[in-house]
Amino acid sequence: MRCCKAIIRILLFFATFFRCTINPTLCFDFDFPFFDDDSDTELILSNNVRIFDRALRVTPDIGGASVSNEYGRAVYKRPFKLKNNGKVNSFATSFEFDVSPQTLPEGGEGLAFILTAEPSPPASSYGQWLGIVNASTNGTSNAKIVAIEFDTRKNFPQDIDSNHVGLNVNSVYSIAQQPLLGFGVNLSSANFLYGTIVFDGNNVSIYVTTSIFKEDQLKNLVIFQPLDLSILPDDIFVGFSASTGNYTQLNGVKSWKFFSEDSRQGKETPAWVWLIVAGVGCGVALAFFVWVQRPRVNHLEEPYGSDIEHQLQLLSIAPRAKKFEFRELQKITDNFDPKNMLGKGGFGTVYKGNLLDKEVAIKRISKDSRQGKQEFIAEVATIGSLHHKNLVKLTGWCYEERDLLLIYEYMPNGSLDKLIFGYSEMNGMDPAPNWETRRNIIYGVAEALNYLHNECEKTVLHRDIKASNVMLDSKFEAKLGDFGLARTICRTEQTHHSTRAIAGTPGYMAPEILLTSRATRETDVYSFGVLILEVICGRRPGNPSELGGYNGSLAHWAWEFHREGKIVEVVDERIEGQFVKEEIEFPLILGIACCQPNPIQRPTMKIALQVLKGEANPPILPNEWPSFVWPPIPPSFKGDANNLPEEAPLTLTELTGR
Repeated sequence: MRCCKAIIRILLFFATFFRCTINPTLCFDFDFPFFDDDSDTELILSNNVRIFDRALRVTPDIGGASVSNEYGRAVYKRPFKLKNNGKVNSFATSFEFDVSPQTLPEGGEGLAFILTAEPSPPASSYGQWLGIVNASTNGTSNAKIVAIEFDTRKNFPQDIDSNHVGLNVNSVYSIAQQPLLGFGVNLSSANFLYGTIVFDGNNVSIYVTTSIFKEDQLKNLVIFQPLDLSILPDDIFVGFSASTGNYTQLNGVKSWKFFSEDSRQGKETPAWVWLIVAGVGCGVALAFFVWVQRPRVNHLEEPYGSDIEHQLQLLSIAPRAKKFEFRELQKITDNFDPKNMLGKGGFGTVYKGNLLDKEVAIKRISKDSRQGKQEFIAEVATIGSLHHKNLVKLTGWCYEERDLLLIYEYMPNGSLDKLIFGYSEMNGMDPAPNWETRRNIIYGVAEALNYLHNECEKTVLHRDIKASNVMLDSKFEAKLGDFGLARTICRTEQTHHSTRAIAGTPGYMAPEILLTSRATRETDVYSFGVLILEVICGRRPGNPSELGGYNGSLAHWAWEFHREGKIVEVVDERIEGQFVKEEIEFPLILGIACCQPNPIQRPTMKIALQVLKGEANPPILPNEWPSFVWPPIPPSFKGDANNLPEEAPLTLTELTGR
């Protein structure tokens, strides 16, 4: 049976390959990161639908006129081939939208994502009909529409409440619906919401959340339901509809992405071509199968690997990092022999290997780790999109037989903590790096964090900056790694990331973390300040024995020396005589400033980088070490301010090498 499955899988691969070669237009996909005048040419807009303020306004307020009893529909101009020879294609779509009530305390009626035979809405489909159907087509086969409704009004006894998601087929009566209160979502909040819909050919998964983070969006599954799309024609339109009644609201879509992995457009490939493909494929497949069956370590077929790859492809993530087979990684690590182990951390074990004539580090995530399938996808999505000389590069990934593996470029000089604290017996390095090396490492980490905070399309919060997560290449250049806890936020609209559990490492965590579940740029800056002091002082954070029994933070300990005018005395004695006093004082003061208890008095990474470059003086430290108070006191210099009041449980990572 396994032999047959393997041959079938190989044949399907060759069939797909030749289909792509013969007819390259196999994908139907588009991406509107925002909407502008050029978007108008790619859409069919019906009734009063308009594009303005970089968004698609499905029920707009036109010149202050009444928006009562309005309805509209916006669809992508090119039809989507839903079915090929009776086979229904899979697809995924994600969109950012907002619903703004205009009549308080209630709004109406809602917004829907639609798959429809007709680009224009039926007449009189305002109010309760949501622009989907009208009184005469509701519940009939003539409607030819499937809708995922984001309903903001309880119009029918069948409606579960006025804040729910429903799945509708040829009707406004939902075949499945889910209230959103338990998911922390209020559709009528006027805040931006994020919807994701994935159809695998048989089932539909519907996600909706207030979070901008892809990993959170994929966790927040609202509806999973079998869905028969045979009621629709082969070619359909995809888009949005909305309506208002006596109670009104503005319904807007800010961004929209759609992708189908196998939507053949144009003419069918002649049958004789597939006969040739099958013949050639069989021969190659049989030869390949003989090769695969050579003696090797037995490894069961993966139960979820294809599903992981499917989601990565649907989310347009897979091309950023290459997928590798488990047996490839097993071979190059001698079956994960301990002699090839580079280190072990909170999420798993890292092994050295040689892949494609390059040395790599392979992180095999522990089966008992908190990092599951969706977190794995999220990590690949985050780090796979980042490119900077001071970030560890992700080479590939593997998910097979419940094994999650990430492949990174190999860092021959290991992690920073091993360099600073003298694990020379493991790597043959001098346990006392000189001042120039330490200064360059600090600068490299600052460059990486400034990139994450200020130069990416969306701000990335690392959330676990520590010496064991800073890797060193052959020239001891710093590379920030381990993005298992990283999250992204929209730079212009969001200041923080909220989680149900606090993530971080003792000694590196800002004091406000213990009161809130929100990660911010300031919490990253705090960890960076601890890192500066750790590198210069050669002392571990959070360890009183390394501070002469002092029970305060590493920053407070260093500040005491600064207050007495003896800041240079905190410097690691192993680098005495290697620096000029003035050139080491600035980074020390910067490190202390980054660790201010008041988050809005910490410098931004942009300012920190200017200080390290010698382009700006470090912030002025207070005469007395400030107490931590909440909410934070007004800033003494300009920084990124955030309000962060919320309690949360505590989740810590291990203070250990990778």
